[in-house]
Amino acid sequence: MDAGPGGSERRVKNSMENTVNKSMSIGEVLNIHRGTARILTSFGMHCLGCPHSIMESLEDACAVHGTNVDELVHQLNEFLAEAE
Repeated sequence: MDAGPGGSERRVKNSMENTVNKSMSIGEVLNIHRGTARILTSFGMHCLGCPHSIMESLEDACAVHGTNVDELVHQLNEFLAEAE
């Protein structure tokens, strides 16, 4: 595989770094792309800057807010894939 500047190995790495999973915190997701805030708030997570946003996982936050973590992760990853 060509790992030179701009090679495909670099694109794969960047793509994987921008993949959301349910163990990530809201803060980590926002650090990947601020545009994810719209999706997070649509799932009832309006306190994006509160201390819980950097301490609890998306899975924990969804449990508290009564939302589906798998659907949230799916929507976040779709957004990030389109934003690249």
